[in-house]
Formats: sequence, C-alpha cells, structure tokens
Amino acid sequence: MQNSELLFARAKELIPGGVNSPVRAFRSVGGAPFFVKSARGALLTTADDRELIDFVCTWGPAIHGHNHPVIKQAIALALENGTSFGTPNPYEVEMAELIVRFVPSIKKVRMCNSGTEATMSAIRLARGFTGRDKIIKFSGCYHGHSDSLLIKAGSGALTHGNPDSAGVPASFARETIVLPYNDVGALEAAFAANPGAIAAVIVEPYPANVGLILPDKGYLAALRRVCSQHDAVLIFDEVMTGFRLAKGGVQELEGITPDLTTLGKIIGGGLPVGAFGGRAEIMDFLAPVGPVYQAGTLSGNPLAMAAGIAALRLLESDNSYPRLARLGAQVRDALQGACLAKGIPAQVPQVGSMFSIFFTATPVRDYPTALTSDAKRFARFFTLCLEAGVYLPPSAYETAFLSTAHEGAAVDRACEVMARAIAAL
Repeated sequence: MQNSELLFARAKELIPGGVNSPVRAFRSVGGAPFFVKSARGALLTTADDRELIDFVCTWGPAIHGHNHPVIKQAIALALENGTSFGTPNPYEVEMAELIVRFVPSIKKVRMCNSGTEATMSAIRLARGFTGRDKIIKFSGCYHGHSDSLLIKAGSGALTHGNPDSAGVPASFARETIVLPYNDVGALEAAFAANPGAIAAVIVEPYPANVGLILPDKGYLAALRRVCSQHDAVLIFDEVMTGFRLAKGGVQELEGITPDLTTLGKIIGGGLPVGAFGGRAEIMDFLAPVGPVYQAGTLSGNPLAMAAGIAALRLLESDNSYPRLARLGAQVRDALQGACLAKGIPAQVPQVGSMFSIFFTATPVRDYPTALTSDAKRFARFFTLCLEAGVYLPPSAYETAFLSTAHEGAAVDRACEVMARAIAAL
C-alpha cells in the first residue's frame, strides 16, 4: 500500500472524510488525495516521494513559493522569543503599519486568525455601525463558512453540491439577500425592496471561488455608487486577491474605495491569519472602544505576523507583480492555444498570478455561466496533469495560483504537461 493510501485510510477513521477541508478530498475529480511531506519553491514532495509542480500554492498564500528562506528565517527568529504571549507584541504594530501603507482604503485594521473570521467580523461590524440587519452577497462568492455567508457560496460548497449548508438556520438565511454577480439592476432592485434595511454589501471583487470571474466594466464602480447612495457599507473580500494582484489588491487595480476590506492568506506567510480594516469611524465601533465585540486568543500571533511581514516586504523588494503577470499570461496562452488546436471550447480567465479554465463555449461572467463548464472534462484534465506531475486545484470551480518560484523550468514544464493533457482529452 502506498504511503498516501495508508495515511488516508488512517485519516478516514478519525477525521470526517479523512480531510480537514472538504475540497482536499478529491470527490469531484475522482481518486484519493495524496499527502505531502515537504514543499520547496514550486514543488511539493508527496508521502510517496513524487515531486509535483504546484498550482495550488496553499490556496494562495505561497506567492513566493514554498519554504522561502527569508520567511523561514523570520519565523525562526520570532520563535526564539516564544510562540504566543496573550499580550500585544511589536510584530502586530509593524504588520498594521504595512497594511495601512499598502492599502489606502484601510485606516485602521484588526488582526484575527482566518479569512472566515475576518469576513464574519466585518459583517458584524457593518451591522453594528449601521444598526441594520440585512446583507447582500452574490451567487458563487465564498466568504468563509460562517452562517450568514454560507448561502449560495462557491468553492468547496459548490464542489460538493451543497451550496446551502445544513445547519444554517432559516432565520439567519432570511437576513442574507443573494444576488447575481455583474447585474447592477438586481442590486438596485434589492435596495429599493428593502429601504433602510441593508447594512452591507460583501463581494469578492474578482470572484475566485467558482473559478475566476472578472467584473464587467463599471460594475464595481456601480457597487460603490449604490452603497454610498443608501448609506450601506461596501465590503471587499480580498482574502484571496489582497497583495496577490497588487500591493493594494483589486481596489488598487480598479480604483475603487470600499468601506471595509477583509484580508488573509499572504499576510500570514503560510501560517494561519486573517485581518479586516477600513474607515476609522467604522473600525472604532469595535471593542474595547466601541460596542461591537470581536476577540481572538491567538490574534496577532507573533510567528504569523513575522512570516507575513517578511512576505509583504519581499513583495516590495523583488518586483514580484510584473513577473507574476508574465507567468500568468504564459499559462493562459498555453491553455488557450492547446484548446484551440484540439477544438475544445474553453474560457481561460487570468489576471496576474491567478487563472482558471472553464470547458465551455459560454463566456463566464457569473455563477450560472460558470456552471456551464464541463466538470467531467475538467476531472479528466486534472487527472492527466496529476499523473504527469502537475497539481491543479482538485475542483472545476477553483482558481489556480502561481508563485515567483514558478519562473523558468517549472512553468515551462507545466505548460507542456497541460497542453499534452488537453490534446489527450
């Protein structure tokens, strides 16, 4: 029995489904998950001693590749002083200064422990600030697994056929209005039907948990305009896109200023982390200065802060974004060229170091059009790539990531493998 097979058999006895996050289970692509014992640069080494070129990148955080020496050293130095103190620490202040400097819409920030915690807290804060209960989210946008937001979500919920999770009370769901993405008319109609009742609009500005979807021209500006018109809080969920596409995230690329922003992934350098921040008058509604309670025993953990600070400083120092954009364009062109040569209809949205592939002739601009993609064809494509040493997200409804470590041989090899896989479909 292979090492991964043995580990998975043991895990299934003790962990629901054998995994600690559902999309890792490979349910939608077939087969059993492999286990990883180490990672370096663009490569994973499995428990079976296979090397895989990795396009999951820890689901986003590993923008500099795995086990980067600078980040590793930062963690080691912080570890010399302890793992957690239960008090404020200097790293928290330095991290806050970096975030506020990188993201102009953020004037004050609070650290937490995950992206889910960040979005959950931002929603509570928006409700407390406005005194309203209802929120608007968009079909296919995933904002973590808190009750108010796990309604018509993308990501693992979509992959496993449960867009509305069991365990979410109907009374909670009634406070969440779900709208189609890229539809300004639906947004305006929702506000008209709920006058003075909507606290916030939360959106992945570039939805990336149902594959990658890009906004229509002017759509994000319309969100800003409508929220301002109705005194609702606009929340950009940049847990995935923050610091990955630009220092200031999508809001920098699009020139939009949200009221609150949620962050995660890269700001932990690979360790568990989350953050939310925005306008000072909203953030000051948080305890201990305001009435909205939010807390966390390990928030601002010194090891996570040290790793994240190192990751952000690397982004400043090594001209990462133009390099990552070139890599993304190389992968996009390889996938599009292979599909065209084979006569397979496909959409390959790509921005910077993020990309996905939809096997459909229909332009993908929202949740329903994403679902026109041929998931069975993707599963075959995924398996062929994995067999040849390239690991893509194990779902037709996820976004892939690149790192600076993919430059050179790794991305060249991966493009060859993916092109051959498409030719074999």
